[in-house]
Amino acid sequence: MTITFLGTGTSQGIPIIGSTHPVCLSSEFKDKRLRVSVLIQWDNYSYVIDCGPDFRQQMLRAGCNRIDGIIFTHEHSDHVLGFDDIRPFYFRQGDIPIYAHKRVLKALKKRFDYVFKTKNKYPGAPTVIENRIKNEPFSLNNLDVIPVNGKHDKLQVFGFRFNDFAYLTDMKKVKEEEVEKIKNVKVLVVNALRIEPHPSHFNLEEALQFIEQVNPETAYLTHISHLLGFHEEVQKKLPKNVFLAYDGLEINL
Repeated sequence: MTITFLGTGTSQGIPIIGSTHPVCLSSEFKDKRLRVSVLIQWDNYSYVIDCGPDFRQQMLRAGCNRIDGIIFTHEHSDHVLGFDDIRPFYFRQGDIPIYAHKRVLKALKKRFDYVFKTKNKYPGAPTVIENRIKNEPFSLNNLDVIPVNGKHDKLQVFGFRFNDFAYLTDMKKVKEEEVEKIKNVKVLVVNALRIEPHPSHFNLEEALQFIEQVNPETAYLTHISHLLGFHEEVQKKLPKNVFLAYDGLEINL
């Protein structure tokens, strides 16, 4: 299994438009972060978790010319606004499977109603195959996926476990029974927005506490804002098995 970090930034990305914050002005490529998303590939399959506003750019940079489906964590703009850019895949492959909580499917239908029309549909619009996710395992081809339920402030969000890889973003609270689903995974990815506390995201301290609770072999931090600091400076302060993810990073399991 290969995991490619398509984007590791928070909702505004880094640099933020018009910002003069030192991290936003950094010339280091690891300090430049598109909106958060990952590409997961195994055997001959390719799945994307979330497709935010940078989806087109991310697919071009990754050289990805086929996706077998998109899995959504939740419906916020930085996770769904690239949905229209699935069109090139649709034109080549046909209908694109999507996987989401029923609430997220409803939100997608409101924002992208033309995708879901069954009558008088615009000929340039893509078509998708809806798959509703509940808090129970589901299969993607030959692999079982385990949802991990959490709270993003008051909003329900899903993380996901794929064999020994677990991906959680936009988390603030995760109940113990959900943590049990990912205990002792080989690789954990979890959000760490900034140093200061935040109402709907783990800050760095909370993310590190969560990593200790899960006890993975290796952990990567994502959904990072400029307020966390410079990549290289933050990395020096982290435990030996915890790493800041960066755009374009690939890991293999």
